[in-house]
Amino acid sequence: MTTFPGSPRLLKGGIVLIDPNTSAVLRVIALQYNPDSLTRSLQIKALAESGDRSDALRLTGPPVETLKVDVEIDATDQLEFPDQNPNAAQLGIYPQLAVLETLVYPANSQIQTNNRLASSGTLEIVPMETPLTLFIWSKNRVLPVRVTDFSITEEAFDPQLNPIRAKVGLGMRVLSVNDLPFDHKGSSLFMSYHQQKEGLASKAQGAALNALGLTRIP
Repeated sequence: MTTFPGSPRLLKGGIVLIDPNTSAVLRVIALQYNPDSLTRSLQIKALAESGDRSDALRLTGPPVETLKVDVEIDATDQLEFPDQNPNAAQLGIYPQLAVLETLVYPANSQIQTNNRLASSGTLEIVPMETPLTLFIWSKNRVLPVRVTDFSITEEAFDPQLNPIRAKVGLGMRVLSVNDLPFDHKGSSLFMSYHQQKEGLASKAQGAALNALGLTRIP
């Protein structure tokens, strides 16, 4: 008799930060719980608005895709075993929140460097560049993104007022070849995503015209 092998391994969604020049992985952020929903919207890039009838079917590039997810973070399980989870016992979920918040902060060292350059009379200071952020939602969706919205709702606290449960709302814009140089690592990742989408579309079973009540196009 064979025994039930157990629950299937559940992949986690998450965020990965990489060096855009070397592709070196700088940090991996696995979500504690996969969100129940992922909201996606596509803003079409078309010439139809030009008013020229010859442009009605022309696209200027890939659509602007935006994503919204609500991430839950909870230290309840870790607090049951404080000896095994000293950070949770002392800080609650501050570390996990801080990791996500640093996605939208430039590095402290960069701010200090730019301040020194400004103080020394440097006329042109290059804006601070962050690592390339990737939103991972299975191997079919490895998306270069820019975080556009970030909200935190802290819902419970320990006696020291450390947050122990929170929801983080993340809004992200997928970076495409319209946003990055074509030879940028983010562009190559977007093109892979685009090709995967076309490959998946080719696997969808098409319907016959008679399913729509037609025998031919009039």
